[in-house]
Amino acid sequence: MESLKIIGGNALNGTIPISGAKNAALPLMTAALLTGDTLTLENVPRLRDVRQLAEILVNHGVDYTIAGKRAGQNGAAGQTLNLNAHDIVDTTAPYDLVSKMRASFWVIGPLLARMHEARVSLPGGCAIGTRPVDFYIQGLSSLGAEIEIDRGYVNAKAPRGLIGDRIVLPKVSVGATHTLMMAATLARGETVIENAAREPEVGNLAECLIAMGARIEGIGTDTLYIDGVDALHGATHRVLPDRIETGTYAMAVAMTGGDVLLEGTRADLLESALDILRQTGTEITETNEGIRVSRKAGDILPVDVMTAPFPEFPTDLQAQFMALMTRAKGTSHITETIFENRFMHVQELARLGADIHLDGQVATVDGVATLRGAPVMATDLRASVSLVIAGLAAEGETVVNRIYHLDRGFERLEDKLNACGAEIIRVAA
Repeated sequence: MESLKIIGGNALNGTIPISGAKNAALPLMTAALLTGDTLTLENVPRLRDVRQLAEILVNHGVDYTIAGKRAGQNGAAGQTLNLNAHDIVDTTAPYDLVSKMRASFWVIGPLLARMHEARVSLPGGCAIGTRPVDFYIQGLSSLGAEIEIDRGYVNAKAPRGLIGDRIVLPKVSVGATHTLMMAATLARGETVIENAAREPEVGNLAECLIAMGARIEGIGTDTLYIDGVDALHGATHRVLPDRIETGTYAMAVAMTGGDVLLEGTRADLLESALDILRQTGTEITETNEGIRVSRKAGDILPVDVMTAPFPEFPTDLQAQFMALMTRAKGTSHITETIFENRFMHVQELARLGADIHLDGQVATVDGVATLRGAPVMATDLRASVSLVIAGLAAEGETVVNRIYHLDRGFERLEDKLNACGAEIIRVAA
């Protein structure tokens, strides 16, 4: 099992290209099941989760080709996927595949809409808390699906096709919004999804579906209107920049000091997080090339944060921000409202000398003058990168173990940071 060895203490200076968003690429790949034509996706990141979902789609009969780096191309450029689901040969998504990645459950919407049936394994538990699929099932039932749960599988049928209806999500859910929006594109009549997620990745999927012939209004709001069509066609669509990767590297610069251009990203994707970073004493500047982040002299200032659905501070940046606050001059409070078990990185940060106290869903962080390197263990994707951020500022050597979590969501992380002055070595077990 591989690990990362980090020698801390170096400021970051230079340029970091931002990859396409994993959280946008995955639902976009799933949308290929909605049409027999080719869906071409540009700027797809090279990640383990992308490869895993491609394997799941192949199981359903999807053919795909990859056009990636060629001679003379920038190695940081995203790859292009051509996905064709002309012949869906299997409407079952088995446990051994779905259990590896929760996002694979989303295939239930497109399969049910186009094939009028789907048998998809329940995804099982999650290290950062329970993420039930009740909202998905309730929403698909509202669209006329007959659903039975048997032996760990969701068996869904709609012999005469799905029928549009009004769906009110009990809680904002990005995954349920993705799934129900895809299903509704081929339902008869109009579907209204209320309390829909407003995340940019949802909008990116909606724009792709529109390019495929879907009729969707309300993008960027909490109410989506989908007027079903008989069929969708192929399209070419670009994956938006990864706002979580953007925020992560911005916090790394704030932690270490320095001046870095985050190339190819957009500030409107994470305004709340950037506003919080500015309050810590970090300078954020929008440019034609991306976002420039710099922190010269001066202390890191403490800021209180509460996670919430977009457009508020994202839960996927909570761990990284906590790492930053361990070096703040003063006390900060971080409240997690999305997942009930997303503070597992606290004990690992404490191994580096962080002073953090938990009270339910609130973490109180008393900044310390110095972090010191130590062996630490990654527990999930975002927690693992928070340990990298802490290690960049710690004295001596930090070894982050179980980095397979990192490879699920960050493309070429050590290469990008090392190009800006970090000292990170990937070590094989």
